[in-house]
Amino acid sequence: MSETPGASYAAAGVDIEAGDRAVTLMKEWVRKATRPEVVGGIGGFAGLFDASALKRYERPLLASATDGVGTKVDIARRMGVYDTIGHDLVGMVVDDLVVCGAEPLFMTDYICVGKVHPERVAAIVKGIAEGCVLAGCALVGGETAEHPGLLGADEFDVAGAGTGVVEADALLGADRIRMGDAVIAIESSGLHSNGYSLVRHVFFDRAGWELDREVPEFGRTLGEELLEPTRIYSLDCLALARTTEVHAFSHITGGGLANNLARVVPEGLHATVDRSTWTPDAVFRTVGELGGVARLELEKTLNMGVGMIAVVPQESVDVALTVLADRGAEAWVAGEITAREAGAAAVELVGDYAN
Repeated sequence: MSETPGASYAAAGVDIEAGDRAVTLMKEWVRKATRPEVVGGIGGFAGLFDASALKRYERPLLASATDGVGTKVDIARRMGVYDTIGHDLVGMVVDDLVVCGAEPLFMTDYICVGKVHPERVAAIVKGIAEGCVLAGCALVGGETAEHPGLLGADEFDVAGAGTGVVEADALLGADRIRMGDAVIAIESSGLHSNGYSLVRHVFFDRAGWELDREVPEFGRTLGEELLEPTRIYSLDCLALARTTEVHAFSHITGGGLANNLARVVPEGLHATVDRSTWTPDAVFRTVGELGGVARLELEKTLNMGVGMIAVVPQESVDVALTVLADRGAEAWVAGEITAREAGAAAVELVGDYAN
């Protein structure tokens, strides 16, 4: 009489050996994303960071942030390209940290998959580690979770959390902004990692485009354009803050330029941003035209070519633009801080984009 085999983790869809191989493959990349303060290596239950390094601060404030990359993971999956999405994850986390002037210290990641494909997981971690190097922070740990039955075999999602530190008296934000300050825009590398539900709806559902479609306006395929990694601004912003006076930064993510800049504009003051000071990349115009998306809707959803804002006093403008240019970051004066009239919004976009 035959007996029914007993249940097992493998029969339930979880492959422990594949997970172990993924860890082995990713170790090389994690080792490259480190700092002198990191204690130990990959494989422990917790990442360790030597906090005695903070003794040089008079009053260190720890900053923390967590984020993901939204439905951009669907583009990576469909393209079969897994080693750039990690740049997006790091950018979304560390550039939230640096807004308050914090230096990113370390990150941890969480990768959830329907089925562990070791090489794919390692490629994702490779991108995260490379992003941490670009951000000047360490990757001290992470988790890979296999969720069969909840995600398809090729589906995955990523999230991350980061910690940074800033001296209390160097904390940036709304309370530093003054009337007459200049609003400096720093160019994005493209869509970054926001608005992809709208972007995917326009390109795939409405227009019926395929990822391998060559788009002359982009100078590459649609998939290559949509997978362009998020620019990581943390070292640019820190260099700016070390070199000249900066009052505030604003990371332009979900909600667009106006909504994110409004988060650092204090009561009684008003930021005017002139659209005519820049030309959004072709991908923004194409989304609008193909989808019949109104400009206001685009601006509420996408970064429109500006990934970070720096608010600086007028006397810091020339130095700020020079520092950013020397670091390869395209930047320009896009507006100014003025008095806010009763009932007015904190931020107003005026004019039309340059052609």
